[in-house]
Amino acid sequence: LQCREVRKHNSSEWCHFIRSNPDCRLEGGFLDYLEGVFCVFPPQLLPLAVTLYALWLLYLFIILGVTAEKFFCPNLSAISTNLKLSHNVAVFSLTSLLHGVTFLAFGNGAPDVFSAVVAFSDPRTAGLAIGAVFGAGVFVTTVVAGGIALVKPFTAASRPFLRDVIFYMVAVFLTFMVLYFGRITVGEALGYLGLYIFYVFTVVLCTWIHRRQRREGLAPPGPWEPEMPTDTEEPEPSGTNSGDYGEEYQPLLPSQETSLRIFTTALSPLDYRKWRRKPWYWRIFKIFKVPVELVLLLTVPVVDPDKDDLNWKRPLNCLHILTSPLLCVLTLKSGTYGLYQIQGVFPVWGLVTLVGSILAIIIFITTSNEEPPKYHCVFAFLGFLASAMWINAAATELVNILRTLGIIFQLSNTVLGLTLLAWGNSIGDTFSDLTMARQGYPRMAFSACFGGIIFNILVGVGLGCLLQMTSSQLVVKLEPDSLLVWILAGALGLSLVFSFVSVPAQCFQLGKAYGVCLILYYLAFLCVALLTEFRVIHLS
Repeated sequence: LQCREVRKHNSSEWCHFIRSNPDCRLEGGFLDYLEGVFCVFPPQLLPLAVTLYALWLLYLFIILGVTAEKFFCPNLSAISTNLKLSHNVAVFSLTSLLHGVTFLAFGNGAPDVFSAVVAFSDPRTAGLAIGAVFGAGVFVTTVVAGGIALVKPFTAASRPFLRDVIFYMVAVFLTFMVLYFGRITVGEALGYLGLYIFYVFTVVLCTWIHRRQRREGLAPPGPWEPEMPTDTEEPEPSGTNSGDYGEEYQPLLPSQETSLRIFTTALSPLDYRKWRRKPWYWRIFKIFKVPVELVLLLTVPVVDPDKDDLNWKRPLNCLHILTSPLLCVLTLKSGTYGLYQIQGVFPVWGLVTLVGSILAIIIFITTSNEEPPKYHCVFAFLGFLASAMWINAAATELVNILRTLGIIFQLSNTVLGLTLLAWGNSIGDTFSDLTMARQGYPRMAFSACFGGIIFNILVGVGLGCLLQMTSSQLVVKLEPDSLLVWILAGALGLSLVFSFVSVPAQCFQLGKAYGVCLILYYLAFLCVALLTEFRVIHLS
């Protein structure tokens, strides 16, 4: 029996059904949400349980967003900075571009990719991944792109737009064919990753050719040329150290701070000057984020190449030598490896604690508060690993709670993926792109719409399926569970074709009419998707 049939039974049999049915076992995760809602809460309090789960779902999205933005991305940026080997100007500019389309894309798309990998790990939740990948694609290419055109009408960069749309259409077509045949082989999974590498190569090559033509005066920048971001367009860097807010607050004379003061300052996620300037809704949201930021500050080191001291905080970084590895072993496979006892006597987490404590003491004795050690870049790799484990743990809980809500309301994984999971993962990009457009950079925001989702679909599906393959099982089954999958794929393809035809037809000048059309298209798609889910629209 399928687990979603639990509500068809008498409420007194719910708990027994959940515990005895193999289909109701959740893969990974620290909490058993199905047993919680059907065994711990009495049937009369089901609405309360659903409300608590919905609030926890929102908080998981906050955890994903904060971890990716303030810890995963900065460490990824520090790693890419440390890997730059050449100081030649031309090579440096291309390396920066490569950093943008690889490291930055991975940082921004980390929640989406991790969610897809976790969802693909269980055939019962693969529909969530497909729904999220396609749903986010429809949402970003219609609502976000349309919102940018509404906020700030602009002239799109012609060649980058056509390049990105063509690559995205190829990726959607590949996914459509995989769903049609109901399986993905190891060659096809590697093909997804190969296509993204080819996309990165194309971006770098096109930009290099364009810059060379501009230097030689063969291609003067016109209204349709790509918008080249300058230093003035870079957003203000946001480090995790809340005490660093410009030179006006720096002391006139350098003073040596005690280790205790450095530790307490580094652990403070609030800046009181900033708190006073911000509106009330920002303060409320910050209150919810503070516990997450505090735990992350305790467990994830951050290296910031833009700061003179590289964000070296000796007392806190020495603590990270203990907490980060401990976090990794306790979150890997939901703590299975961390709780394993060596020869049935000594637990793995105890060994990690012992080794970490000894290393932390050695580093504390051999370093100073003022100057970071030569091996400080190692902390960027440690922070990258620790933040990735946090994102993976949060994504696992996210997928499990979405499956639980699907069973409670008897909804398919696909509709949950294209709505809740897609909206949750896209909401951060939506706000950042619309803010960028309001600040006068709509072309950059519009380009970001397509660049991010190309990474999500190619790496999310390719890597997600590749990790599920073994030496004995080189095929992953991806069978569509309903008509809704085909409607979703068709809607995404149609929206891309619409933009591919209409944008050049408007001479790449995008105004409010284009934005309104895209948003109306998304609303119509959402109505059709929900009507299909509730079987108002169905195949005879």
